[in-house]
Amino acid sequence: METAEFVRTLEREGLLLAMAAEEAGTEAKVPTCPGWLVRDLLRHTGMVHRWAAAFVAEGRTSHHPGGGLPDLDGTELTAWFREGHRYLVDTLATAAPDVRCWHFLPAPSPLAFWARRQAHETTVHRIDAESACGGTSAPIGRDFAVDGIDELLRGFHARPKSGVRSEEPRVLQVRATDADGAVWTVRLSGELPVTERGERGDADCEVVGQAAHLYLSLWNRLPFPDVTGDASLATLWRERSAVTWS
Repeated sequence: METAEFVRTLEREGLLLAMAAEEAGTEAKVPTCPGWLVRDLLRHTGMVHRWAAAFVAEGRTSHHPGGGLPDLDGTELTAWFREGHRYLVDTLATAAPDVRCWHFLPAPSPLAFWARRQAHETTVHRIDAESACGGTSAPIGRDFAVDGIDELLRGFHARPKSGVRSEEPRVLQVRATDADGAVWTVRLSGELPVTERGERGDADCEVVGQAAHLYLSLWNRLPFPDVTGDASLATLWRERSAVTWS
């Protein structure tokens, strides 16, 4: 996917998130994020949007912490969220393609990284907001979901922060049934997970389903659709794969 496509996705997903949050109300529980209310979701995602935009807008070339969570609630909080989301979209849409700034996963450029990362960040949290409404979620595009699986497995879980470890070497395979070549082989051990794109044929466990469902399952927003082989590996993933803000 191109950077402009990610920016358009970010714009749409943020608007959907805000609408779901307004429908649910800021005091509603978020079933996909145990312990969170909608106000927590809006404060967190709005902070991340401003944090991400600052790297691009100000050309920050080293890591900076987030700016903290606002002491806002109700309509003031949703307005604050919308404002930060708009600022992020506009910043990414108008930035120079060769802008130099800090980023934390491999990417063709810093701008491409931030557009992709914030599109996925916002999509997952849009699902969270919709879960607070108790209704049906808006669909996630197949190609976008495949990209998100790739970012999670070959990006986030290639970092030292990944908590997915196994005392004995094991192999988890992820297969999307609705996209050609959308197979990932995840080798687990006491070291960092190593993920290769493609089928290797020696998996101890395989999780299979449509890309959008797998995307949300791997982010622990849905159960895995179909598991064959040693189901304890799927359980291991669910227990240890959380990506947390720091």
